[in-house]
Amino acid sequence: MESTDKATRKHLVDFITGGNAHATLNDALKNLPPSLRGAVPVGLPYSIWQLAEHIRIVIWDILEFTKDQTHKSPKWPDEYWPKQAEPKSSEEWDKTIAQIKKDTAEFLDILNDPNSNLYEPLPKGDGQTLLREAILIGDHNAYHTAEIIVIRRLLGAWKKA
Repeated sequence: MESTDKATRKHLVDFITGGNAHATLNDALKNLPPSLRGAVPVGLPYSIWQLAEHIRIVIWDILEFTKDQTHKSPKWPDEYWPKQAEPKSSEEWDKTIAQIKKDTAEFLDILNDPNSNLYEPLPKGDGQTLLREAILIGDHNAYHTAEIIVIRRLLGAWKKA
C-alpha cells in the first residue's frame, strides 16, 4: 500500500506541476508582454489577467478548504473572477503569480505529507478528499492554461509550432 500511495502522490504532483501532455502555466505566461495582460480578444469574455487571477483564487480556495474547516469559499461565480480586464499595476500582476506559486507549493506540501490521507473525506466537505482536490487543481489549471495559450495565439504572442 505504501508504494502505491507514494506513486499516486507523485503522479498527482506531476499532474499539477509538470504539464505532462500540455504546457504548464509557467510556460503559458513566459515572456508575455505586459501590454497584453489585459487584452481581451474579439469574441472572448476575458483577458489573460482575468484567467491568471481566477486561477489564483481557485487554488487559494481549494487550499483553504483542504486545511481549514472554518473556511468560507467566495460566492460563485462573482467572487471567483476579477471584474477588471487588466491588473492595476505590474506589482499586482507579480503578486498574483507569486501567490499562485506559493499556494500551489503549500498544497503540494499537504499532498506530499504521508500523514495526509488521500482518500478520507475532508472534515468540512460533503465527501471531497485530498485526492479529489489535487485532481481538481490539476484539471482546472490545465483548462485555463490552454485558454491563456489560445488568447496568446489570437494576439500573435505565442511561439509558432
